[in-house]
Amino acid sequence: MPTPPPADVIAPHHRTVEEIETRAAFDRRLATGSLAGVTVQGLRLDLDPVPDLTAVEVTGTLFVGCRFAGREVGADLVRRGANVVPPFSGLPYPTQPSHLYTADDLAAGFAEGGFAGMYDTRVYEHFRAHGGALPDVREALGQRLHDHGVDNALVDATRAWLDAHGPQSVVGVMGGHAVPRGSAAYRMAAVLGRELARADRLVVTGGGPGVMEAANLGAFLSAWPADELTAAIDLLATAPDFTDHDRYTEVALRVRARYAAGPTLPAQRPAPVDTAWARSGGLAIPTWLYGHEPANLFAGRIAKYFSNAIREDTILRLARGGIVFAPGRAGTVQEVFQAATKTYYGTDGASGAYVFLDRSYWTDELPIESLLRPLFAASPFGDLSATVHLTDDVQEAVRVLTA
Repeated sequence: MPTPPPADVIAPHHRTVEEIETRAAFDRRLATGSLAGVTVQGLRLDLDPVPDLTAVEVTGTLFVGCRFAGREVGADLVRRGANVVPPFSGLPYPTQPSHLYTADDLAAGFAEGGFAGMYDTRVYEHFRAHGGALPDVREALGQRLHDHGVDNALVDATRAWLDAHGPQSVVGVMGGHAVPRGSAAYRMAAVLGRELARADRLVVTGGGPGVMEAANLGAFLSAWPADELTAAIDLLATAPDFTDHDRYTEVALRVRARYAAGPTLPAQRPAPVDTAWARSGGLAIPTWLYGHEPANLFAGRIAKYFSNAIREDTILRLARGGIVFAPGRAGTVQEVFQAATKTYYGTDGASGAYVFLDRSYWTDELPIESLLRPLFAASPFGDLSATVHLTDDVQEAVRVLTA
């Protein structure tokens, strides 16, 4: 029988190696005369003012995904004790992103070239042209470096939130990607996302359309009155089908523009700048494996991976405050039992509630409760069957997840 990893393996932790991810931080460190032992990620060190690295101490320094003024600069750094992993040429994506994506990053190019011209689409087309899920060696290395950068950036992005609110404040929302905008299920997921964000929960989704978009939309509009969420959904409902890529994306960008400068939540202290994004859309974790689906543009930060396996595990590992499962098909059911395996064995520590929206769906159409309760009752960590909740009421779901 599998046993959970030691506590220090699964607990959130701070890095022991100094990481430099901005030019300002690099310049401050450079002024000390030593970069020894630090990691420098994804910086353009070929741009003015080009730094003089000839006299700086670089023993044990790691430069990954950085660009230098010439090849000799990198070679000299290696000769003096640094490790240099240069960015790959010819790729439309960074091999070591230092920050998570934003909606603007993924949508860049839409105004000029429509859906086909977006950064997100161009990366997907490159992914398809270079083997898709089975890339050649060079492409695979580039993708793995990119996904490691996303891993690293995700830790940085969520650290302040977790320090302030704890891991039990992160709630996952999963469900069908094909749920059309404006439908009852879409509206329910949007209200759920709004109420969770207003209760200081970080909403995490798989970053796709349907239920996932709705939950991030609700979090995006959490500071606005409820009738504004309704108005936003009504506008989005004019392009309900994600297969209509250009129209679907254009309307999403219009909604973003309308509500970009939102009010602050009433009777709540202002959020620190480094966590404000969490209350303005939450987190989305999509994958280019499903790049044929338009990007969900309502998350505050987007951790987009090439590897779907890493992406799925990351969502479930983060969502320690519970997971909401809206109606979905095979993909959603897979996620239910992937999460259940972690809970049963305590792989990532204590789990929150499993909330299934739409009692009839999860009882009659897909009888999930009759399978999950006996499984959880037999957990080696005691009877966990009480973590399973079925409801038709969004407010009840929120109460369960915020108790």
